[in-house]
Amino acid sequence: MAKLVLLRHGESMWNKENVFTGWVDVPLSEHGVSEAFNAGKDVADIEFDVIYTSTLVRSLETAMLVMTKSQFNRTPVIVHKEGDKREQWAKIYNKELEKRTIPVYQDWHLNERYYGELQGKNKKETADKYGAEQVHIWRRSYDVPPPNGECLKDTAERTIPFFKEYILPLLKDGKNALVVAHGNSLRSIIMYLDCLSEEQILQLELATGVPVIYKYEDGKLTR
Repeated sequence: MAKLVLLRHGESMWNKENVFTGWVDVPLSEHGVSEAFNAGKDVADIEFDVIYTSTLVRSLETAMLVMTKSQFNRTPVIVHKEGDKREQWAKIYNKELEKRTIPVYQDWHLNERYYGELQGKNKKETADKYGAEQVHIWRRSYDVPPPNGECLKDTAERTIPFFKEYILPLLKDGKNALVVAHGNSLRSIIMYLDCLSEEQILQLELATGVPVIYKYEDGKLTR
């Protein structure tokens, strides 16, 4: 039986300020760091074989902080893309130590929903300007995007195929996987895993720093 842990990153500095963040690459807040440590305690007894994060720093920060609480003596190590100088120069020349590493893959398909022209804007001020109903539609409808941004449907069209191609086969092979990403990228994956309708997914909220744990058994993923 393999385990899959989906984790929304800890509170970011712009979460704290109630700002639309999207693909803007901002770090965790002090509270977000604490959330990541607490999430690490919650999953400390799961020995992960692989870690996936988005390319955004708040996701990677969270994953690394989570692993500091692990009960297993293994080190998460970022896998750099082929052809990157870091791929060659990050070679490990200690075979025993290399066996105790966990590969960490970063991929843009797991990035947060692109909020377009809302990025960097305060959510309350945006609601005051455009109306609370309009902003609610941009934030919570399934197929209505914000100005020049992505809707949840668009996000699902990149996250779900990625999950099926890269993460699901690992679970089938019995490997435990940690996926640290964002509220909307993870909601879209959960929509697929839990067979939620377009209406049901709109009601799903994911708190920062709270692991969602699935088990893969007999060809099925269940919470």
